[in-house]
Amino acid sequence: MATRNKIAVVTGAGSGIGRAVAQALLGEGYSVALAGRRPDPLEQTAAESVNPAQALIVPADVRHADSVEALFARVNERFGRLDLLFNNAGIFVPGSEIDELSVKQWQAIVDTNLTGSFFCAREAFRMMKTQAPRGGRIINNGSISAHSPRPNSAPYTATKHAITGLTKAIALDGRRYDIACGQIDIGNAHTDMAVMAQGVPQANGQIAVEPLMDLSHVAGAVLYMAGLPLEANVQFMTIMATKMPFIGRG
Repeated sequence: MATRNKIAVVTGAGSGIGRAVAQALLGEGYSVALAGRRPDPLEQTAAESVNPAQALIVPADVRHADSVEALFARVNERFGRLDLLFNNAGIFVPGSEIDELSVKQWQAIVDTNLTGSFFCAREAFRMMKTQAPRGGRIINNGSISAHSPRPNSAPYTATKHAITGLTKAIALDGRRYDIACGQIDIGNAHTDMAVMAQGVPQANGQIAVEPLMDLSHVAGAVLYMAGLPLEANVQFMTIMATKMPFIGRG
């Protein structure tokens, strides 16, 4: 059954996981604010959905607090409330050993993956805490790397481990305000950024092709988490290609 009159924000909605989740939410009757740095991919996400009229396109850069504040102010102005944040925007730099990473590379990943997630969660929490009826749900996009690193991925792995701490803190602090917070950890989804099909480094030094799963499974998992009543929460969900090297990685 379609969900009516629910309002969502999806960051990184112009491609990959963000696009798939935004389109799935639109298909379920949500009104969805599509956030990302470039307007053209956001327009494409909306146009290719089953319900483009319910999409609000808001170019925003999660690395900057003022841009995030403007995003949520726009959502509040248009819809007057917020039921769901899918905190998804993130980047990954090509694999490098830690001594070869520049400060600029480190900061770029921290600014986007961690600080950007904090900025968005802060604004969502603020809206959900004060709106009537009170409450809402925040779903943070973690990663398999929130559990176990790939070789040469120190900044990405560090930020994704930190997302787990952020998720736990928001879940705890949100209880008194009916704000649920959970995390989805995704492994080897088939996106434009997925390089696993071409072969990626393994812990033993080999290069191996890894299995992928269709993005629709990720979108369905997020829909399940989002569709729960606020009295229930998926605190952590891991969804992954069944045969990818995660259990026993290394």
